Amino acid sequence: MKATKARDALLAGVRGFALTLISMVGSITLFTLTVVSIALIPIGLGVLTTPLLVGRMRAHADFRRHLSATWCGLPIPSAYRRVPRRPGLAGWVERCTAVLRDPATWQDLRWLLVDMTAGFATAILAPTLLLYIAYGWVLALGVWRPIADAGGDWFLFVHIISRQSAYEAAALGTAMFVLGLFVNPALLRGHFLLTRALLTPSREARLEQRVDRLTETRHDALDSSAAELRRIERDLHDGAQARLVAMGMNLGTIEALVEKDPAKAKQLLAMARESSAEALTELRDLVRGIHPPVLAERGLADAIRALALRLPVATEVSVELPERARAEAPVESAAYFAVSEVLTNAVKHASADSIWVDLTHDAGALRISVGDNGRGGATARAGGGLSGIERRLGTFDGILAVSSPAGGPTLVTMEIPCELS
Repeated sequence: MKATKARDALLAGVRGFALTLISMVGSITLFTLTVVSIALIPIGLGVLTTPLLVGRMRAHADFRRHLSATWCGLPIPSAYRRVPRRPGLAGWVERCTAVLRDPATWQDLRWLLVDMTAGFATAILAPTLLLYIAYGWVLALGVWRPIADAGGDWFLFVHIISRQSAYEAAALGTAMFVLGLFVNPALLRGHFLLTRALLTPSREARLEQRVDRLTETRHDALDSSAAELRRIERDLHDGAQARLVAMGMNLGTIEALVEKDPAKAKQLLAMARESSAEALTELRDLVRGIHPPVLAERGLADAIRALALRLPVATEVSVELPERARAEAPVESAAYFAVSEVLTNAVKHASADSIWVDLTHDAGALRISVGDNGRGGATARAGGGLSGIERRLGTFDGILAVSSPAGGPTLVTMEIPCELS
């Protein structure tokens, strides 16, 4: 336990030193350049530079949000308005106006100002507490002599003018090191708490972002519904409808031949019966594609297990859901077809010999992870299958994350906020 605490304290010191450099270089540079760029807008130059610098400022803030989440477990949301991308000079003016009207721009500027002052001070404390021990003992081991001969120097509040004062500096440095072992993680967390207080968007900004997202997902849902309707119409037209039309024509021929050529009529009846069976099978397949019966009857877990059994690749399904608990039917349907498409992609493109599916519900969200040991390289590019899944989940405020380095393995994680009943 003590070794773990010491390691955490030393790691916090290293991270504090990194944050110190980031604050000195990144925050000061971006704040200065952005303010100057905004000041140059009246002469026209700032119209071209301000959108670029604001973009870099947002990337810098997002990087700090990432560090806050990964280093201290403090997620910081963001709520930036969309920046238009129209080409030409008019497009630059439109982009500049958009970023200046976005309250998040001024919030980021305020954070940069605090980050290069108070943020810098809170970040540098952690490495300082650990490093001062080295300077104190260097003084005590003899360096105090030339310093004393030159009139002395200050080690915090200790005036270095003799061997005794050098020993006091070494003792103070050691005490600071011991103190750092206890407080460094808290200092690092305090730095990110300050960052979160300044970077967290206002309630109005979050509501505006949510409205934009709901509008976008509503359009995606309408597009998906229209595409699904066209698919159903095409499948009906090319499949069951064509067979039913052919069966009707056969029945008309049978009616004309039943007395003249009973043998031929009997043959056509057999063909009509076969066509009706094939049409029924196609209709069942079509209905199964809209909403699988096993999903309606037995729930999402068993439906995913049924999917896994039909795959040509060994697939392991792990389910951690309350017994007999069900999500709402639209959520289950979206999750089922999302998993189905991910599994299909894994079989077709990953060249995997092992697939696994984990299904859990935690903190008010249905979480599904699909992994394989294939060749990797999967991305949620525009127009691709994973992008379509992302849009499908977005209708329910769901998210999709893909980790698929070249050479594998691939892990696709889907999360849909919902309650079980």
